[in-house]
Amino acid sequence: MNINTFDFDLPKHLIAQTPLQKRDASRLLVVDRQAKSFWHNKFANIIDYMQAGDCLVLNDTRVLPARLHGVKKDTGANIEILLLTEQAPDRWEVLAKPARKLPKGATLVFGDHVLKATCVGEKEQGKRILEFTYDGVFYEQLEKLGEMPLPPYIKQTLTDQERYQTVFARERGSAAAPTAGLHFTDDMLEKIAQEGIQIAYLTLHVGLGTFRPVTVENIEDHQMHAENYYLSEKAAELLNETKQSGGKIFAVGTTSARVLETVAEKSQGKFTATSGWTNIFIYPPYEFQAVDGLLTNFHLPKSTLIMLVSALAGTDLTLRAYTDAIKKEYRFFSFGDAMLILPTKDDQ
Repeated sequence: MNINTFDFDLPKHLIAQTPLQKRDASRLLVVDRQAKSFWHNKFANIIDYMQAGDCLVLNDTRVLPARLHGVKKDTGANIEILLLTEQAPDRWEVLAKPARKLPKGATLVFGDHVLKATCVGEKEQGKRILEFTYDGVFYEQLEKLGEMPLPPYIKQTLTDQERYQTVFARERGSAAAPTAGLHFTDDMLEKIAQEGIQIAYLTLHVGLGTFRPVTVENIEDHQMHAENYYLSEKAAELLNETKQSGGKIFAVGTTSARVLETVAEKSQGKFTATSGWTNIFIYPPYEFQAVDGLLTNFHLPKSTLIMLVSALAGTDLTLRAYTDAIKKEYRFFSFGDAMLILPTKDDQ
């Protein structure tokens, strides 16, 4: 399948630069893949499309303030690093800029020298392996010294760092937020639970690979990045109960969808407590085993994320919906509006 199948013209002014004042005030484009139609609503009304016995699946990863500005100890050169993956206690793979100034053996200091890092390995594409030493607790120092690593298409400064976290963010480890979850408030989640809709949590730590463009013409040649995930026994039980009772599973975000499909593929359609790395690449004509409905934001042209959406809703319907969203000036990407793809009646 050619990459240009998933291309469309997106005016730059539709890329949301700041979050709305209220999390749940965004618009909602509802897609009925069975009727091959769509209509417009408000996100606050999303509960109208779920019923008792369904299960809403949320990714509880928490974004690290992973951008650090350091000074090279011997030369005083300024170097910016972005934490990517914790490989072992106090040992991180990072993206360094400029990487050429951070060879193996070099030491960086941050803040008032309470946090230091020594380069113990060099990798391609500006990546380095750093060994950290610090006073106190690493994550406390990170909260003091680090900055939120906003996506490259957001140019404005975020005044409230918590607006790039979901209200249910718990497990530290992401380089980017699972943005479909940003719309929910505590009150809305409480209302959903009161309606008899189960809420299951899983964890997928979003890596920077989520922003990596597809550079091949044939999408089947694209190498998907790997991300770390965890599904608890409690969540697995909730998901199995939902399927067995005829309820629908609504994945919140492509990150939740990727975990659910990874686990379902490994367990022949069932859910078991598990953790590991997934590089699952979902694109048409992929057949979903776990996900019935999907809540997601609006994605980049030619991205793996719009391919996943197209696999569930159908490419033609997805692109028609996107065309109408652009015409009606929906807000796109991380701080943008939402799309809800409804289950079909024959989803099991």
